[in-house]
Amino acid sequence: MARNGSDLAAERWRGRGRRPARTVAVLTAAAAGLVLGLSAPAPAAPGHGDTTGTPAVTRAGLDPALVAGRGASVDFVEQEAENAPTNGTVIGPDRTAYTLPSEASGRTAVRLKPGQYVEFTLPRAADALTVRYSIPDAPRGGGITAPLDVAVDGRHRATMTLTSQYSWLYNQYPFSNDPQGDLLHPDWWITECGCVPASTTPTPTIDKPFRPSHFYDEQRLLLGKRYAAGDTVRLTAPRNSTAAWTVIDLLDTQLVGAPHIEAHAANVIAFGADPTGRRDAGDAFDRAIAYAKKRHLKVYVPPGTYQVNRHIIVDDVTIVGAGSWYTIVKGHQVTLDTPAPDGSVHTGVGFYGKDAADGGSRNVHLSGFTVEGDVRERIDTDQVNAVGGALSDSTIDGLYLHHTKVGMWFDGPMSGLRVTRTVIADQIADGVNFHTGVTDSSVTNSFVRNTGDDGLAMWSEKTADARNVFAHNTVQSPVLANGIALYGGTDNTVTGNLIADPVREGSAIQVGSRFGAEPFTGKLTISDNTTVRSGPFELNWKIGLGAIWFYALERDIDADIQVTGDHFLDNTYNAIMLVSDFPVKDKYAIRGVHFKDIRVDGTGTSVLSARSAGSASFENVDARNVGAVGINNCGSFNFPASGSEFAVNDLGGNDGGGTTGPWLASWELPNTITCDDRPPVVAPPAPTAW
Repeated sequence: MARNGSDLAAERWRGRGRRPARTVAVLTAAAAGLVLGLSAPAPAAPGHGDTTGTPAVTRAGLDPALVAGRGASVDFVEQEAENAPTNGTVIGPDRTAYTLPSEASGRTAVRLKPGQYVEFTLPRAADALTVRYSIPDAPRGGGITAPLDVAVDGRHRATMTLTSQYSWLYNQYPFSNDPQGDLLHPDWWITECGCVPASTTPTPTIDKPFRPSHFYDEQRLLLGKRYAAGDTVRLTAPRNSTAAWTVIDLLDTQLVGAPHIEAHAANVIAFGADPTGRRDAGDAFDRAIAYAKKRHLKVYVPPGTYQVNRHIIVDDVTIVGAGSWYTIVKGHQVTLDTPAPDGSVHTGVGFYGKDAADGGSRNVHLSGFTVEGDVRERIDTDQVNAVGGALSDSTIDGLYLHHTKVGMWFDGPMSGLRVTRTVIADQIADGVNFHTGVTDSSVTNSFVRNTGDDGLAMWSEKTADARNVFAHNTVQSPVLANGIALYGGTDNTVTGNLIADPVREGSAIQVGSRFGAEPFTGKLTISDNTTVRSGPFELNWKIGLGAIWFYALERDIDADIQVTGDHFLDNTYNAIMLVSDFPVKDKYAIRGVHFKDIRVDGTGTSVLSARSAGSASFENVDARNVGAVGINNCGSFNFPASGSEFAVNDLGGNDGGGTTGPWLASWELPNTITCDDRPPVVAPPAPTAW
């Protein structure tokens, strides 16, 4: 979600002035700032990977059997490059921020030098593919282009032109495209020197490029014919490539089929839209929409690429494309002559409902097309999102949203929106944000990958979001912040989702009282979700997070919160964390959280890290491969003789543990202080069937 420097500065646990924690139970003290680092394998020999020709299909880098029934049901199958034959080099695994493997799916990828390849075997029939990749930035930023040869079944089919123009961000929030830039905020505290550079003598030297991130992009290719299961797809970096290296993370393949035709509709071509993309089609879209509303018709956008460089305002209209692979609405980012009233300094392609202050829009139905933006920098005031405004009683289905700031940002009050079967990739900020008074709305069966901020968020700023549902979505590799974030609200539900590989300043699921959000009230349900390779190292606080973390910054978190049936797999640090920011640790508490029927398979440190006052109950929480004491209970860091300010209520059936014994042992209850501020990390084994 959007944030600013003052937010981040206020929210960190400051390295100076923070009372050091102490170990009370029998624990081993860890070096400050320990990060889980896994060594990279040696270069792969030719034929590395599965040489049997059997395709290794994954979901979020996992055996699909481990996540059956969870996440989005998508039309494509995912194959990780590190599982395929290659004469390139496997990079990773690595969970350290600002590295190429850390942002890769499964934290591992394959690097190709010019002339090298990686080859996939189709697990089922396909006529289209998506390549997730990274290539270097230009020395002064702005990106380069480079070829990638695609050969299917031994024959050259196409040369893709890869680009790094939409990747490679640097520096402090809100980031920069300049790899040689000085600190954007020299008056901010930074971990690299443990200081405020502008207030430090001598001024510290900061390496450049500073904090590179957002390395990956993806590109899609229609193959022009149907290929059978067992055929091969070889991706080769040509010997004459302009890129010193090409990293391939994964390949998605699918059978797209024929384009959809809508015969009885207002066809945008009939109103002057150019399907070649050479001429701007914005006015033609407006004319088609006006005509369709008068005649009670749908608007049809046939196969083609349509140039649109501004918002298309939608209200009481249905717009149907031929399918997201065939109908592409693509625009340039345009600098405004003067800033807009909302602070925007750019505009760009997007489908927007009317502002809520103007009554919002209703009965809008968008389906079957791509919105391809041109956003390369983060400016939080800019309205350069693929879909925006207020859309009540509306549906969004089967879109592909790419290279915009946010896939969908909705400013309420609004209600009754349904988002389904939509793919959101390579965003500068969030995937979807329900912001301010969004009610009775949902995002289901959608796929979000490589966002620059929260993948899916409900943000109850000023007015509560209520009765919303995020269900059966997949969120992979958010570069910054969380997979799914809930900032206040009433009676909301997060269920059946698959969340993988958050990198920094967030984790898989966050429940947070922050960003001016209204309180949590009513019942919050977080059920039957699976997270993997989450609970990362928090670079500002220098501690490990939990795969699910509750964060009390601006008020108490005190509601009926039910966390039920969730699976937390391969956690870098903790499975669960409850934390209050240190400056307000004696002011705010976290209460009313109930964990039931939970499975924890692998933690680098603890099952539960409690760094707040309050309480939580646990019932039928089974854990294995736990790397440290099961409960790391620091409470509010006052260490009273009566025990921690955080109490654990054992409701029974809590089994398993790790090398230190049962994760929930009787001696830990109800509030034994077991505080190790930075416990040592024990890398867990890969998850397996329970």
